[in-house]
Amino acid sequence: MPQKSKFSPKFTITPKIANCLMRIEAAKQAVQDLPITPSVLATLRETARLFSTHYSTMIEGNRLTQEQVSKVIEDKQHFPGRERDANEVLGYYAALEKLEQLTASQSAVTETHIQTLHALVMAEGRKKIKPTPYRDGQNVIRDSRSRGIVYMPPEAKDVAKLMKEMVAWVAATERKELPCPIRAGIAHYEFATIHPYYDGNGRTARLLTTLILHLGGYDLKGLTSLEEYYARNLGAYYEALTIGPSHNYYEGRAKSDITKWVEYFCEGMADSFESVKRRAQEAAGSGAQDRSPALRRLDPRQRKALELFRDSNNITSRDIEALFGISQRAARNLLTAWVDSGFLAIADPAKKSRKYGLALDYQAIIEP
Repeated sequence: MPQKSKFSPKFTITPKIANCLMRIEAAKQAVQDLPITPSVLATLRETARLFSTHYSTMIEGNRLTQEQVSKVIEDKQHFPGRERDANEVLGYYAALEKLEQLTASQSAVTETHIQTLHALVMAEGRKKIKPTPYRDGQNVIRDSRSRGIVYMPPEAKDVAKLMKEMVAWVAATERKELPCPIRAGIAHYEFATIHPYYDGNGRTARLLTTLILHLGGYDLKGLTSLEEYYARNLGAYYEALTIGPSHNYYEGRAKSDITKWVEYFCEGMADSFESVKRRAQEAAGSGAQDRSPALRRLDPRQRKALELFRDSNNITSRDIEALFGISQRAARNLLTAWVDSGFLAIADPAKKSRKYGLALDYQAIIEP
C-alpha cells in the first residue's frame, strides 16, 4: 500500500495554464509523428543531453561554454583552471544517463532514485556512488551580493518526512487526472522548497522534473531540454520560485498558492516543446520517407532499441541489458516477447550467443 501523502499544493488551472497544456500536447504529437530515422534521432538525443548538461550547470555558475562542455564529455578534454566546472559537467551528464535507465525501466519515482541522482550530480563524474542521505543540519540561501537571507528552508528534522510526503504525492497523482506537466512542475517547486541537501538542490530538482516527465510519456523521444529555458532568463526562474509572504519555510512559504510557478513552468515547457518540434522537423528533412506508421506500432522501448541497429544488423541480450539497465533474464524475456510480436526475428539460434535482427516489416525504418 503506497503511503498517503499530507502534501496538498494550492494552485488553480488558469486559462494560461490550459493554453500551455494544449500547446504541449500539440508539439508532443507532432514530434511523435515525424519521420526521424534512428541515426538522426540518436544525434538529436545526444545534442539534447549536452544542452541540458550545459544549461543546468550554467545556472549554478559553471563557466564552461557549450563547446567546452561537449569536449569534456566527448573527448575527455581538460581545461586548466576549470577542473571543478568540468567535473560538475561529468556528474550531471552521468545523472542524465542514469535517468534514461530509470525511464526505460518504467519504475515509479522513489526517494532512492532521487538520492541516487543527487549522488551522481555531486560525485562529479566518479562511477562508484551511493544514494546520498538528506542534510543533517540547517542550510540557508543567501543573496550572493548582500549576503542577506533569501530563503530559510525547513529544519533538518522535518526533511525526511517532507520528502516522503512529496514522493507519495507524485505516486498518488500519477493515478489521477492531474496532467503530467503540472505534476512535474509542482514536484520541482516542492523539492526546491524543501531543499533537502546542502548543495546540488537545483540540479537535482531539474533532474527529478525530467524523470517525472519522461516516465509520464513527455520525453519527446528524448529530445527535450527544459534547462535551456530557465537559463535564458534566470531572473524569471528564481522569481517564479519565490512565492509567499516570508522567506521562512514555516511562515507562509510551505502553504502558499503556487499558481504563479505552475504558469511559469507550463509556459517554459510549451516553449521548449515547440523548439524541439522545429528542430526535429528540420532534422527530419522535407524529402525523408514517412516511417511514422511503422514507428507508431512500436512501444517506447522498441523505438529506443532501434538505436542498436545503427551499427549492427544483429543484437544480443547483452545489448538490451546495457541499453535498459535490466537483468539478463529480463532482457531475454523482452527479446522473446519482441520475436512473438513480430518486431524481431532470430538471426542466430545458438543458445549461448543468440542473435536477433529486425523483422522484415521494420527493416525499412533503418537508414540504408
